[in-house]
Amino acid sequence: MELQLLDYLIIFGFFALVLFIGIYVSKKSGQSSTEYFLSGRSMPWWLLGLSMVATTFSTDTPNLVTDLVRSNGVSGNWGWWCFLLTGMLTVFVYAKLWRKSNVKTDLEFYELRYGGKAASFLRKFRAVYLGVLFNVITMASVTLAAIKIGGVMLGLDPWVTVVSAGLITVIFSALGGFKGVVYSDFFLFFMAMAGAIGAAIYLVNLPEVGGLQAVLENENVKDKLSILPDFDDKKALITALIIPLAVQWWSSWYPGGEPGGGGYIAQRMLAAKNENHAIGATFFFNIMHYALRPWPWILVALASLVVYPDIASIHEAFPNVTEDKLGHDLAYSAMMTKLPTGLLGVVLASLVAAYMSTISTQLNWGSSYIVYDFYKQQINPDATEKQMVNVGRISTVLLMVLSAFLALALQNAMGVFNLLLSFGAGTGLIFILRWFWWRINAWSEITAMFSSGILAVLLETTSLREYLFAPETGIFPEWADLPFIMVVTSIIWLTATFVTQPESKEVLRSFYLKIQPGGPGWAKIVDEAAADNVEIVKTNEKWSVPSGIKAMISGVVLIYSIMFATGYWIYGEYQLASVLTALVVLSALILLKVWRGMKNVF
Repeated sequence: MELQLLDYLIIFGFFALVLFIGIYVSKKSGQSSTEYFLSGRSMPWWLLGLSMVATTFSTDTPNLVTDLVRSNGVSGNWGWWCFLLTGMLTVFVYAKLWRKSNVKTDLEFYELRYGGKAASFLRKFRAVYLGVLFNVITMASVTLAAIKIGGVMLGLDPWVTVVSAGLITVIFSALGGFKGVVYSDFFLFFMAMAGAIGAAIYLVNLPEVGGLQAVLENENVKDKLSILPDFDDKKALITALIIPLAVQWWSSWYPGGEPGGGGYIAQRMLAAKNENHAIGATFFFNIMHYALRPWPWILVALASLVVYPDIASIHEAFPNVTEDKLGHDLAYSAMMTKLPTGLLGVVLASLVAAYMSTISTQLNWGSSYIVYDFYKQQINPDATEKQMVNVGRISTVLLMVLSAFLALALQNAMGVFNLLLSFGAGTGLIFILRWFWWRINAWSEITAMFSSGILAVLLETTSLREYLFAPETGIFPEWADLPFIMVVTSIIWLTATFVTQPESKEVLRSFYLKIQPGGPGWAKIVDEAAADNVEIVKTNEKWSVPSGIKAMISGVVLIYSIMFATGYWIYGEYQLASVLTALVVLSALILLKVWRGMKNVF
């Protein structure tokens, strides 16, 4: 595939725009660490919402969706669609709590909620564990997708893609800080959406594909179309739908889908003007992320089954791709090679935009952990604002280098996705409950973190998985590994919670006074404070969580209805699509009514 002058103009014009934004905001971003990592807490909801969407629109996402569709059908996407429940819970329950906390990173929360050496250790350790280890793995997965795109579409060696894509991104990220990331995300979002939609329309109508109807009727595609798994296939039903909806969404920690909010989603909520803007940003993000964005990728994945029905056909068409990088996820890049001049430039620019948005966010978020939660806490407590900004820029470069080396060793995006889910299995319930149950302490989180990680490693590196989950001889069904980790981890952290001392009265009362979480889980602390003539309740407002859960359920129904209705309109199943569209209207009205009845909402 050869790029023409128009393609180069589009791509380099985009690079110039992003670098200009980074340089333009670099002076103000470098004034203080709060500016560099949170943009002075002055961001509006719509800009933060677009930034969240752009960040999760990474180069590995269309590859992952393509892999899921080609391997397991459209219903395979429930592995990540289930996190909508987490997202809606964050919108209507946790967004205002995060903004009210006024912490600089979500890890600073540990020393707000817990006390003593255990809280200090937890904050520092997770700064390295999440900010470096998990962050580098996530960025390596994104960079792996860029390597595959560069190899298939442009015939580039992996190291050429890593150096060229990474260099511009790290320069832009180190200069512009959080404000540069968010401002550029505004343009990156529209570029990425234009590329995804334009590519889907063109590729479905290729002569060798034959149009939408031909795709839907193709023998390679027919059994992949269902949005829900086959209810007669017990294994598929359990693995694709029941486990994600019943267990995975609340029990697993995953970047961008953390139960109770966290990571770069929390960073954006903390950067919002106020609680209302934090809520508005996360709600807007969830609508765009789940309801509107998946279908262009799904259509390309389905069309790819017509042109490249298996991995062998992909390898035949692209013999220069090495064996260790072959997989169904390559089909997305393979289809992109068929785009015409102009649209090809837009799509390549959109993929670069997706890459830069995700990597720049991960770099800024990860370096914020290193600066606030490790460097300032462990190495230099008296660090000046200038020193913290400089450390942030240095750590940004180092994180990029580490992820680049790891990306060269990885093979498949889905494998990374599943590994991260396993590492976080069983920890999610703590992140949900720690705001509303006084008895959870720092040891609860420490034991959950280590037990889930150790179990995940054991299952991946030993014969334990075969012994427990082998199809014929295992003790448990083969789909039970994630629930197994969740159950064992939950038992361990609950045991640790009750055999260790609770947090001190001073810590618990200080947390309640600042956050005002309310609810029965804090009744003991409130009553004891009142008995000691200590006033920690500052409001007479009704506990907002029940209303928040009602809004969450309405929001979930609304967004899933939009997503399903869109799919069935595309499939030409107009009667079902009409019913779902009516459900969209009804659930929107219910949500609006519930929302108006809540206090402190957007």
